[in-house]
Amino acid sequence: MTQPVTERPAGAPAGYKLRFPGTWWHLDLDPNTRDASIRRKIESQVKSAPQLSREQVDDLIRSTRRTARDAHAQGALQASGMLRILSAGNGPLVLSATALVLRVSVPEEQSEDLADLVVAAGLQVGADSEGSGLPPGEVELVDLPLVGSVGRITRIEEVELKGQRTPTAMRHTLIPVPNSRDYLVLACSTPNVHLAEQFYEVFDAIAASFHFDGVDDEENGK
Repeated sequence: MTQPVTERPAGAPAGYKLRFPGTWWHLDLDPNTRDASIRRKIESQVKSAPQLSREQVDDLIRSTRRTARDAHAQGALQASGMLRILSAGNGPLVLSATALVLRVSVPEEQSEDLADLVVAAGLQVGADSEGSGLPPGEVELVDLPLVGSVGRITRIEEVELKGQRTPTAMRHTLIPVPNSRDYLVLACSTPNVHLAEQFYEVFDAIAASFHFDGVDDEENGK
């Protein structure tokens, strides 16, 4: 899947490619079509899960629409998601995750160096976790095979869901855009915190497929 990097500086790549597992689907962000599109997608996904009540299906539709609205409001370049429903002893087990691609620009008065941004993110994540009762997050530098060095932020964060604060596992990858002060952020999350490590592996596989269009290995830092 290729998406434009909007308002790119001269010399910056025009787009990127990112691959998702076959079970993931594109999330419509267009305000004119997203509500109907999301309803069709969810209804299709739950056909094989008759154990879900109508209320549970409607909740899934509402939460997915909320994700699409928030992604559009943040200026996301794209959004993708997955939904799988398994039979469990106490009823259906709903597995879900989303991945957004966001473009951010580092202000001129701040350093755009990746290492500096990772240090600052580490300090912020540490401060946010103090007194929260949630496990401490992790911020690190890692290498992607087709990009080179990127930043990775992993944490459990409470998000608002149906009026309640719900723990959500997040893994964000900060990817420098060559020849610019911009970064693309691959923001992945799942409410299935008890399966966070398994989802992190999926998120890492998605990130590993990232490649800028028209950027060779030397520019990617490889």
